[in-house]
Amino acid sequence: MTTESLLAQVPVQDIVTWRHHLHAHPELSFHEYQTTDYIISILETFPNLELQRPTETGVVAILKGGKTGKTIALRADIDALPIQEETDVDFISQNDGVMHACGHDTHTSMLLGAIKMLAPMQAEITGTIKFLFQPAEEVPPGGAVQFVKAGVMDDVDQVFGLHIFPMIPTGAIGYKYGALTASSDTLDLTIHGVGAHAMSPETSVDVITIGAEIISNCNNIIARRISPLAAGLISWGQFSAGHTNNVIPDTATIKASIRTRNPEIRTQMRDMIEQTVKGICEAYGATYDFDFIYGYSSVVNSTVEMDALRQSATKIVGESGIFEVPDMMGGEDFSAYTDVKPGCFFALGGGEAKDGYGHINHSPEFKVDDNSLPVGTAVFVQLVKDLMIA
Repeated sequence: MTTESLLAQVPVQDIVTWRHHLHAHPELSFHEYQTTDYIISILETFPNLELQRPTETGVVAILKGGKTGKTIALRADIDALPIQEETDVDFISQNDGVMHACGHDTHTSMLLGAIKMLAPMQAEITGTIKFLFQPAEEVPPGGAVQFVKAGVMDDVDQVFGLHIFPMIPTGAIGYKYGALTASSDTLDLTIHGVGAHAMSPETSVDVITIGAEIISNCNNIIARRISPLAAGLISWGQFSAGHTNNVIPDTATIKASIRTRNPEIRTQMRDMIEQTVKGICEAYGATYDFDFIYGYSSVVNSTVEMDALRQSATKIVGESGIFEVPDMMGGEDFSAYTDVKPGCFFALGGGEAKDGYGHINHSPEFKVDDNSLPVGTAVFVQLVKDLMIA
């Protein structure tokens, strides 16, 4: 199979069929039972594979080459989101309130396509390939952590994965050295004060006023305590208190997302937020429950692995099809893999807005171009050829 003919050898119709089935039958994180069964039913039709179930949902397919060598892992995530689909595709979700709105159906299908191409090449492969069909990327602590704890990565030397994005030309490949994504932590804060009638606010410890000051002052952490050259973000997702116009409530809840691409700043932000909460609550005579939950760390791409990806991808799409991914503050549990082994996570263009692919991931109108799928499969196959076939 020459590089020139590789794209032509991709089982396009199979990949599209698998993708459409998965899209029409999405399942939420940690509940991907039918999805896992469907993936296994396909894997069982391929030769030379050993299948493992390291967790309740998800599966690992192992292809041991004809010669001994290193072990690489290729990963796809398989879960969907709690979103009601609002697209016009003819394979729209059949599960009410659940949608593959982040492209995990495409990731799974592309990896299945790569296995279909690689499994018959067992004798030519030097080393072992682990194909990871991982559950629960969308819900921390995430399925990647489960796979790591189950020992899936213990013998892996390198790990690779991709993510599809609309509003990027179909089939374009995006690279980024170093930190690609942000850590994504959450804050659940409850403020306890003293309620009162609206006519006598002096008898209250006003949790709404306290909460507003906390939000304002925490925003100043980003503006005045974090370097403008560093990436730090606090986004407020919920502020709930009270039930009526003329009663000052005694309890307020605040929820926030905290993100950064800098591990040192990650710890500093947690400490600075709690200092702010503590100081303001004490000044007003309130108490609080502070629950800071560490989520995914940053995906950090290793130089050697990213170099390998760029070289292989260039053979498929050419230099003009490669672009540098801009800094982003999204989170991804692929970080659990790059926390323990050198790896590379890259982007795949899913189509431009002018062609109908103008809604970003997690939108109910999210769509990507099926024509991007053969490219993702071909890049995975070319990467294996370059790393493991002489």
